[in-house]
Amino acid sequence: MKTGLSLQEMAAELERQKSQKRDFLAPSSELEMTAEIAPEIHDESETAHLQMRVNGHGSFDLTNTAHEQLSSRLGIPRKYYDRMSQYAPHLLVDNVNHWMKDQPEKRMVRTLDGKMRAFLSSRYRPLDNFELAETVLPVLIGNGVRIESSALTETRMYIKAVTDKITTEVRKGDVIQAGIVISNSEVGWGSVKVEPMIFRLVCLNGMIAPDYSMNKYHVGRNQGDSDLATEFFRDETRRQDDKAFWMKVRDVVSGSFRQDVFEKITRKLIESTEKEIGGAPEKVIEVFTDKFQLAETEGSLILRHLIKGGDLTQYGLMNAVTRASQDVKEYDRATELERLGGQVIELSKSDWEQVANAEAN
Repeated sequence: MKTGLSLQEMAAELERQKSQKRDFLAPSSELEMTAEIAPEIHDESETAHLQMRVNGHGSFDLTNTAHEQLSSRLGIPRKYYDRMSQYAPHLLVDNVNHWMKDQPEKRMVRTLDGKMRAFLSSRYRPLDNFELAETVLPVLIGNGVRIESSALTETRMYIKAVTDKITTEVRKGDVIQAGIVISNSEVGWGSVKVEPMIFRLVCLNGMIAPDYSMNKYHVGRNQGDSDLATEFFRDETRRQDDKAFWMKVRDVVSGSFRQDVFEKITRKLIESTEKEIGGAPEKVIEVFTDKFQLAETEGSLILRHLIKGGDLTQYGLMNAVTRASQDVKEYDRATELERLGGQVIELSKSDWEQVANAEAN
C-alpha cells in the first residue's frame, strides 16, 4: 500500500485548509475569466495568467480540476480548451465568458489558498474533509483499528484502516486482514465513500472491493435565489442537516468491518488461486492493459511483479496489480489500481478466460 501522510501531518493540513477555504454562490453572469499577458511578450504560448473573477469577491487562479469542470459544464471539448489555453488564451477567455453568459445558471465556486478549485452545481452540498476526519477517526481509533495510510490530494482525502480482529489465510502462511477505505472529494469528484479492503501482510498490499462499497452523495437543496455573488455560509438548518449526515456516516463506519463481507471476499480469493494463467505472461498483460485502458508503464509494472511473484493465477495477477500500485507516483492513481485489483477477482468467467488464455501472435 502506498505510504501517504501520517495522521499528525494530515490533521495539521486539514486544520490549515479549514481557515483558507472560501465558497461562493454566484450566477454565471457574475463570473468572468480573465487572461493577463506580460506586455513585453509577443508569443502568447504558455504565457497567459488565467484567473476567474467572482464579482465583488476577488480573482482566483484555477486548478486543473476547475479547468476540467469548466470545460465539461460549458460543453467545450477538453482538447480544444487546453489548446486555446496554451496557444490562444484570449480566445479561451472569450469562449468561457460567452458560454457562461449564455447559460445563466447559479454555480458554487469553491476556493482554497486563493485558487478556484471547483466549479459546481448550486445544489452541491459541501461535505468537507475536516468534518469527515473528525467524525470517523475517533470511531476507528476507539475500536483499536490501525490507520495504515492516509492522504490528501488535489481532489480527494483517503483514510485506509485495518483491523487484526478479522483475519484468515488465503494459503498457508498468506495472512490477510479486513480493512476499509474511507474517501471523500470536496471538489465534485466523488461521494463520501466507505469501501471494504483486504490487507495482505506478506507484501502490505491493499485490495479494494468496490462491489461492496457504501456511498453518501453531495446533493442538497437549491442554495438561495440571489442574483449577486454571495459567500456561502452554513445557516442553522444546514448545520443541523450536516450533523445528522455525519452521524449516519459514523454509524456506517462503525459497522463496516463485517465478518460476512470479509468471508465472501475471502472465498473468492481462495477460488482465484485455482484459476491458472494459460497464456504467455507478456501477452496476458498486453490484453489486460488494453482491456482496462492502463498506461504502458503500468502494464510493465504489473508484468514485472507478476513474473517476480511467480504465481501465474488470477490471485497472482491481482497481487501484481496491487503491488504495482505502490510504484506509481500519484496517490489517487495508486488507489484506483487497488480497486482494479478487486475487479480482477470479480471478472466473469468469459472475461477471465479472454485475459488468462491470451496467446502471443
